Amino acid sequence: MTGHGLIVAATRSGAGKTVIALALLAALKRRGRVVRAAKTGPDYIDPGFHAAATGVAGCNLDSWAMPPELIDALVAEAADGAEILVIEGVMGLFDGVAGPAGRRGTTADLAVRFRLPVLLVLDVTGQSQSAAAVLHGFATHDPEVRIAGVVLNRVGSERHRALVIDAIAAMGTPVPIPILGAIPRSAALALPERHLGLVQAGEHDDLAAWLDRLADFAESHLDLDAIMRAAAPLPPPRDSPASQEDGTLPPPGQRIGLARDQAFSFVYPHILNGWRRVGAEIITFSPLADEPPPECCDACWLPGGYPELHAGALAAASGFRAGLARFAQTRPVHGECGGYMVLGQGLTDQDGTRHAMAGLLGHATSFARRKLHLGYRQARLRLDSPLGAAGSVLRGHEFHYATMTEPGTDAALVDLMDGQGQALGPSGGRRERVSGTFFHAIARA
Repeated sequence: MTGHGLIVAATRSGAGKTVIALALLAALKRRGRVVRAAKTGPDYIDPGFHAAATGVAGCNLDSWAMPPELIDALVAEAADGAEILVIEGVMGLFDGVAGPAGRRGTTADLAVRFRLPVLLVLDVTGQSQSAAAVLHGFATHDPEVRIAGVVLNRVGSERHRALVIDAIAAMGTPVPIPILGAIPRSAALALPERHLGLVQAGEHDDLAAWLDRLADFAESHLDLDAIMRAAAPLPPPRDSPASQEDGTLPPPGQRIGLARDQAFSFVYPHILNGWRRVGAEIITFSPLADEPPPECCDACWLPGGYPELHAGALAAASGFRAGLARFAQTRPVHGECGGYMVLGQGLTDQDGTRHAMAGLLGHATSFARRKLHLGYRQARLRLDSPLGAAGSVLRGHEFHYATMTEPGTDAALVDLMDGQGQALGPSGGRRERVSGTFFHAIARA
């Protein structure tokens, strides 16, 4: 049986789409629906909340970084056996990068590709009748994108709600857009944030209770039956799962030691699933628990995360650092973003204290001197590494606040371009079997 799907999008970042998507997921699961979730774009954190709400790991869907064939495969996998697949958008519905249609990294790209309806979250803070003008613009901007309903968010009062609803009812769009929910302002719905976005799902002791409150809100303020009816059929399942022919990354080894704890937590599910699919085994270890990479592994992967918040503990983890150095004498080690920072000589925390890191690469980084580095990246490998062979081209992104205080003298690992194709120069480093970069790989170009 073919499942159904819809997209929860918004007019802008910060409009509340994550909370409303989670409320919808939690309420539908409580009702006994078989529900799955996916996240548009390179966001690491929201899929963890999706998994907590649905009980099943989700995935990322990125029309800029992923070849279309990989997106098709991931949607088919995510929807397999589900009654409904809820795809949470990124930024505003039409926000992305300049580029060819369908490869702009926008939520609208997915709506058009899979012919999925959009449930638009409209934050009505500070406006009433003007909300209808905003909705009219979104509804008519691209005739291939169908807005099936709107959820008013942060409604201030019943009078406020009535003013917005009356204005929307009177607007002259070709097809009336139903209002499928109105969420009142409530501090109880907010999630704590920090410098890379929301605090991760696994760090919330009361997450189950919070999701239960969200489900209550959804039952009270969303028309769940109408939202389910608005979902559209998804494409039929594929005969084969995602493969390296679709652009997935090859595994760096047969047995991969993966750092996994609160300092190392940012790794895309589709990458790990792709490695497992071709027979690789992933064995996790915790640097914060002073665990070295497992000796049975033939490659080590240090993913992104928050090492800047745990720099002192990592510096004191002598067993981890000594074990990593032994491992690197005979087997490849790769670090992405936070992992790259830990492979360097030192990491300065937000208080200005420098902590010794693994010392396997020559650079040093600082979180005290913060600068946001954010955006899509295309990387051409200069050298062989666990990311692939020299000459390979990968797509992904960069998202960090740390700055490079000492560049070191290691050979550059990649040549980078931004999402518009502008050259950014060499980046990352490789020394013997150790490599790293701030760049997060998503797929082969």
